[in-house]
Formats: sequence, C-alpha cells, structure tokens
Amino acid sequence: MENQSTVPYFLLLGFSKNRHLQLLHFFLFFILYLATATANLLIISVVAFDHRLRSPMYFFLMNLAVQDLGIVSVIVPKSMINSLMDTRHISYFGCVAQLFLFTSFEGSDFSLLTVMAYDRYVAICDPLHYEMVMNWKACNKIMIWVGVAGLLYGLFHTTGTFSTPLCSNVVNKFFCEIPELLKLSCSGFNLVEVGVVVASITAALGCFILMIVSYAMIFQTVLKIPSMKGRQKAFSTCLPHLIICSMFLVSGCLAYLRPPSNTSSFLDLAFTGLYSLLPPLFNPIIYSIRNKNIKSVLSKLWRF
Repeated sequence: MENQSTVPYFLLLGFSKNRHLQLLHFFLFFILYLATATANLLIISVVAFDHRLRSPMYFFLMNLAVQDLGIVSVIVPKSMINSLMDTRHISYFGCVAQLFLFTSFEGSDFSLLTVMAYDRYVAICDPLHYEMVMNWKACNKIMIWVGVAGLLYGLFHTTGTFSTPLCSNVVNKFFCEIPELLKLSCSGFNLVEVGVVVASITAALGCFILMIVSYAMIFQTVLKIPSMKGRQKAFSTCLPHLIICSMFLVSGCLAYLRPPSNTSSFLDLAFTGLYSLLPPLFNPIIYSIRNKNIKSVLSKLWRF
C-alpha cells in the first residue's frame, strides 16, 4: 500500500487467526452488545412509557441511553461479523461512516452530560425557577442543539481525518478510530485534524469547567440544607451523574492522551474498550441502581 493516495478498504484488527478464538470473540462481543442494548432499551422504555418519570432529568437520561445505544451499535456488530466470517475488511466508505457516527454519538454524549449537570444545578440551587427554566420547550431546544453539536463534531473530525492521502490500510484497532487512522497519513502530519482537535479540546474544556462550576455550587447549596435526609436526597440525584462523567472523562483521557505506538498491545485494546464499550454498558446500570423511581418501575416490569 506504499505511496497510494487512496485505499479501497481497510483491514481492522483481527483478535486471532485461531478459529475457536474468533468464535469466542464473537460470543463475548455478542453478550456485551446484548447486555448493553438491553440495559439502554430498558431505560428508554421505562422513561418513555411511565408517566411518573416525565421530568427533564429522565428526559435527558432517556436521550443519553439513545446515544449510548448508538455508540455500541456503530462499532460492535461489524467486529462481531468480521470474527464470525473470518475477515478483517471494512470498506472505505464504511470506515468513514463508522468514524462519523461514532464521533457524533460521543460528542452528543459529552454535550448531554454537560446539560445534565446544568439541570441538576438549576433543580438544587434554584428550585423555584426550575419549571420555568427547564420547561419542555427549552428541553426540546437543548436536545436539538446537542444533536447539532454532535453532528458537527463528527463531521469536522471525519473531514479532518480523511483530508490527507493514506499510505496504508491496516488499522490496529477493532473499529476505525481517529488516532489509528492518523498514523496512516502519507504526510505524517495532518494540519486540518490538528486544528479540529485543538477546537474540540477547547470546547471540551469549556464543558468540563461548566460541570465543575455547577457541582461546586451544588455542593455549596447542599451543605446548607439543615436535615441529613435532605442532603442525602440531593446528593443521591447527583452521584450517578458524577460517576458517569468521571468514567467518561478518565477513560477518554487514558485512550487518547497516551504516547502513540506503531503496534497494538493488550493495554491499547483495554483502553479502547474502556472508553468505547464500558460507559454505554454501565451508564444505565449506575442510574438504575442509584435511582429509586427507576428501580420501582423496573421491579414492576420484572413482575409482569
């Protein structure tokens, strides 16, 4: 593939050449995908059909589950099919689409987590104006902006990543990931994508600062609540979101801020799986465990 300006297809990482290990990989990814899809679909169904959960917090949680379901649906099925069919191929346009959709869902996910932090801030620090600030019209507008932000994030990264000629088609990850694709550039330096990354980091830093400020003011307000029960109730609505934000940020930093390597290692795969597969699985579980209303509805559904 040397000195080629375009590639007709890409070769994703093959976990093993042993047929039994390939089938084991398919089975493990199938179980992971089934568990993730089931958990997120349960959250979506519970919030959509139970009238007691008609509030902005649950509305945003339902949309977070939609984003998480999109993330795993973009990358996991293709890896499963490749293992089952004993192949590593993904078409050029399939790789472009996978990168665009994955980054779009990831961008929407982070934007939505920022919105959820603001929602908790208004609910706890300014409860008298909560219904006026976070009314349904405002929530729908917010979700439109979250979707637009995610699509622009995906579009800019996809355009930046594929803006230079590629001299190889071997991707050492199980899906089309930005750092791995950038290594294939013939020029070795992609100025367009560097600009996109700088802009993305600036936007992410702004969102992170907004989260920090929101929770600093939340904790300041909660500590002023005279009753222990009141403080516990306020903290209980914030703790799942804090855990999810921390998991998202830590796993993303571990995956993207490590020194680049030309070869794939078990540690690389572990970090990739950590930020791309585990958050969509654990987000609905964390919210279900910590939220009494969701647990109550799920227990009723389980009895039926």
